[in-house]
Amino acid sequence: MLPDELTAPEAREHAVRAEEDLLTARHAVRADAVAAGFSIVDQTKIVTAASELVRNAYIHGGGGTMTIAPVRDLRGRVGIALSVRDEGPGIEDVELAMTDGFSTGAGLGHGLGGTRRLVDEFTIDTTPGEGTTVTVVRWKP
Repeated sequence: MLPDELTAPEAREHAVRAEEDLLTARHAVRADAVAAGFSIVDQTKIVTAASELVRNAYIHGGGGTMTIAPVRDLRGRVGIALSVRDEGPGIEDVELAMTDGFSTGAGLGHGLGGTRRLVDEFTIDTTPGEGTTVTVVRWKP
């Protein structure tokens, strides 16, 4: 779900059910970033954030969906919003999960904290046993 203050008439959902879906999600985000006129650096940041979030949904949440939308706020800023949702086990301790170096898997533990640093807005909604939704926005400078 995207924040209410954003308008996103062109939101699209992408399933995250198989490893191939990770690449499809990255390509979709890159295409939207190019269409929005993002610089190569800003394209890389939003694509990397998307990659981390969909990989987490796939590996830790058993799959889910990514909603991607070009957005415009009330001030006219242009950006890209991503919302990645899974129905996995949820996150028991969000603060700990956001700490660099913490991982429940084989990764380096930079996923959520690193993602937060790559975007302008970051929210996480999780309920243990019910799943997690992470919503991010990267604004075009």
